[in-house]
Amino acid sequence: MQRRRIHVEVFKHYRELPGSNRIMSTENDGAYHNIRIPPRVKPSGCPIDHDFTTFTDEYLINPYPELKRIRDENPVFYSEKLGYLVVTRMEDVTEVFRDHDVYSSANVQDPVFPVCEKAAAVLAAEDFNPVAVMSNRQQPDHTRIKKYTKEGFSGRRMKVLEPYIRRRSQELIDEMIKKGGPVDFVSAFGHPLPGQIIFRFIGFDEADDDQLMQWTGNRLAFTWGNPGEDEQVEIAEKMLKYWRYCREFVASRWTDRKDDLTSELLNAHEADPNELAYREVESIIYGHSFAGHEIVSNFMSNSLLCLLPRRDDWEAICKDPALIPNALEEVLRYESPQTSWRRVTNIDTSIAGVDIPAGTQVFLSLGAANHQPSLFESPAEFDMKRKNARKHISFGHGIHFCLGARLARLEGVIAMEALSQRLPGLRLVDDQNLNYSANITFRGPSKLMIDWD
Repeated sequence: MQRRRIHVEVFKHYRELPGSNRIMSTENDGAYHNIRIPPRVKPSGCPIDHDFTTFTDEYLINPYPELKRIRDENPVFYSEKLGYLVVTRMEDVTEVFRDHDVYSSANVQDPVFPVCEKAAAVLAAEDFNPVAVMSNRQQPDHTRIKKYTKEGFSGRRMKVLEPYIRRRSQELIDEMIKKGGPVDFVSAFGHPLPGQIIFRFIGFDEADDDQLMQWTGNRLAFTWGNPGEDEQVEIAEKMLKYWRYCREFVASRWTDRKDDLTSELLNAHEADPNELAYREVESIIYGHSFAGHEIVSNFMSNSLLCLLPRRDDWEAICKDPALIPNALEEVLRYESPQTSWRRVTNIDTSIAGVDIPAGTQVFLSLGAANHQPSLFESPAEFDMKRKNARKHISFGHGIHFCLGARLARLEGVIAMEALSQRLPGLRLVDDQNLNYSANITFRGPSKLMIDWD
């Protein structure tokens, strides 16, 4: 209740400040999530694939044979089942990323499939009003806001976080060893570590970690998957609770600044309310927790899936941790935690000779581009010493290149250093069946059993 009172008082106070017209969201700001999906625009004059979808069991287990097929047969085509124009070649994917005036990112946080009425009603609450801020905010506002969020990922901030990342990595390994193997890596290490790191980055209280992870743990299914009605309602209720928590937390930081991202953003807002709106500060905090959590969790799990079965590679990094950074770049190329991203066309345009009308939803296959044989020799092979591994596109490209890439890489390196030095006998449990969340974009096992000598 204390945070609720603080929030109300701060909000009342802000109505009297210069520039307070920018506190509330406007139609130009755009909602963080557009719940109502517009009718699909189907391009004419391009190949149509009536079968391609990311929701088959075969694709979820291993998408790369299917991605190779579609890239080789028709590098640009319309997927009837997804309702998206699919783009698979690196040169075309980068062109779309680069031309942000033509290809808008406005749809990247929107549900892929229609939201049921009950879930939509939950998110119709008067106070659920986060605005688009980074991944789905358009120019010129994107660059304006990015200036402040980019400063939050400074070298100084990484140095502040690094001791915490190292300490928590060791503590989580201590807990695994104490419990004894086999253990589920995802729940024991891969999921809690990046969640706790991003919460410390934002400034959230450690005492709230468990609750926050419950509220944010399955938003992936809501935005990028195809959950049933009951699951949609459950996720929507958690999204609303988490948004309210974020608003109250930002309000509490107004009178109690610390050395964290939230305080830095509030300092920037206080210095110029017209340059960075209060509602934008709230929305940045709301969005960062997911971007810095689920994807990094998958990155860590995928790293073990790549390295542990290849014992020569694992033993090599145990002996020489300097090999880890490039090995992780190869993980990002070979088994990326993010295999696609989205855009929507602002105007009529064309790509690779295919005419695309305005309003066309575009599916950018990062996975297909990262396995393109003209760019990566023997792309279906994992080579941790690959010289051009860093040429992958898993963090995007252009003005929307992932701001958290630096932090994700730091977390991955520290985690693999700790695991390889503390548990050189680490191995995957034999004959386990891996399950992957059914969605169009993110890839990582929901459970990964490990053991050690």
